[in-house]
Amino acid sequence: MPALLPMLVTGAHLVLVADKVPVLNYEPSCRAAVAAAVTPDRNVSACENDEKQAKTKLEHEWSNFTPAQRQHCTVLSTVGGPPSYVELLTCAEMSQAAAALPDHGKTTNGRIER
Repeated sequence: MPALLPMLVTGAHLVLVADKVPVLNYEPSCRAAVAAAVTPDRNVSACENDEKQAKTKLEHEWSNFTPAQRQHCTVLSTVGGPPSYVELLTCAEMSQAAAALPDHGKTTNGRIER
């Protein structure tokens, strides 16, 4: 039983962390985006402004996403490259929209159900 207590405390801590928008260092993402930009007006300042706006929107809407959506999108936006609030917001909104779709056209065993 004593070994269970640290697991419960750690589990509760993880839930609390998941309830808040993660803290992301988006500056490397902006530098990479500007380096790859094809439009001359795309600069680090514009990218950072987009990131700040996305973070603000996430802070207001974070509770509207399910814990699974929040976790999935946080992982996706932080692996494979620099993290981005814009990517996190886009993923969360798309996950929410996909969950709201009717089940029409859902596949089962490689066949489309109608």
